[in-house]
Amino acid sequence: MINVLDFNQIRDYIYSKTGIYIEDKRIYYFKNRILRRMKKLAINDLMLYFNFLKYSEYSEIELSKLINEITVNETYFFREFQQLQTFAEYALKDVLSRKNNRIIKVLSAGCASGEEPYTISIILNEMLESKYTFKIDAFDIDNNMIKKAKIGIYNKYAVRDVPKEYLKKYFEKTDDGLYKIREFIKKNVNIYNLNMIEDTTYERLDKDYDFIFCRNVFIYFTDDIRRKIIERFYFMLNDGGYIFLGHSESINRITNAFQIVKANDFILYRKPFKEGENNA
Repeated sequence: MINVLDFNQIRDYIYSKTGIYIEDKRIYYFKNRILRRMKKLAINDLMLYFNFLKYSEYSEIELSKLINEITVNETYFFREFQQLQTFAEYALKDVLSRKNNRIIKVLSAGCASGEEPYTISIILNEMLESKYTFKIDAFDIDNNMIKKAKIGIYNKYAVRDVPKEYLKKYFEKTDDGLYKIREFIKKNVNIYNLNMIEDTTYERLDKDYDFIFCRNVFIYFTDDIRRKIIERFYFMLNDGGYIFLGHSESINRITNAFQIVKANDFILYRKPFKEGENNA
């Protein structure tokens, strides 16, 4: 049995390392995921597992595997299609209308196995005139997800919402029926194994993004952690840049630093312009 004290110790450790907080209502779910990891490692005692998680030479690998167990990594190309449509038809056009250089920069925070940044790469390839270039930085805490993202090969489920003409144009079908993202879409995407709550993460990333996507990630964080990350994002965005969150996520109660913009029935968050400025 895992008692409350044991659970709290492991929960607090995960929170300190990743910012991910396991709510009380998810205790049963969390216990099952821990027991699953213990079974795979042939460890029968919870505290032995906890020590393995904290102190062994494989602690980082095990933490990544445990995080993968307790978070939902469901992701696929063109997820939340209408929001992406709003990005392409409203937010992108808004930024381009006042852009004084010819590079669009995007950050995909919590990119999982790469479907989101590659989707954005496809959209920008479709939408931008040839005079523009673009760069997408993407990161995730889960090293296994990052490895998959760098390989860029996906099953039929992951591409089920890709328009047929895009599937043909941007993917190669492999002999075993999988779909490989084409190199000219991959080349503008830089993928990193980084932790969203660590200071060193933000030292490695740019400070002048036009768009930040952090979708379906904040659901795992406390308001305190969300606030700290949003503050980071604020200073990484160009004036007039946009943050995109998951459909059930909001930052209204943790910050009023962003302008709220309504477009196509979506709430968008835009960094305000400095007084007297209106371009990036």
